[in-house]
Amino acid sequence: QVQLVESGGGSVQAGGSLKLSCAASGYTYTNYCMGWFRQAPGKEREGVATIGSAGATTYADSVKGRFTISKDNAKNTLYLQMNSLKPEDTAMYFCAAERARYCSGAYWLIGTNFGYWGQGTQVTVSS
Repeated sequence: QVQLVESGGGSVQAGGSLKLSCAASGYTYTNYCMGWFRQAPGKEREGVATIGSAGATTYADSVKGRFTISKDNAKNTLYLQMNSLKPEDTAMYFCAAERARYCSGAYWLIGTNFGYWGQGTQVTVSS
């Protein structure tokens, strides 16, 4: 049973930084794709960034140059470093995972392609 638990959310002023973490357990796949998604009230879920088992990354245009996705295989933990935060980054952020040999490109920024999800962590950015 795959379990994903996010942490690190909070409130920050515009221009500030936050680092989200996602602790994964029960994950035995050699090839996988992991990602961060977000959903603001009244808006559709949006793919933020993904990373594959080989380290390939994909970012949404809205976060390129500001957010960095990374992973620590020894700790089974996924991270999202968020810098230069804007009020429009305010949302519930979710960690997701799926078994996949390849994890690159816009396909993996679509949430329905992931089968495992965490419960989310709230990020609020004030102006």
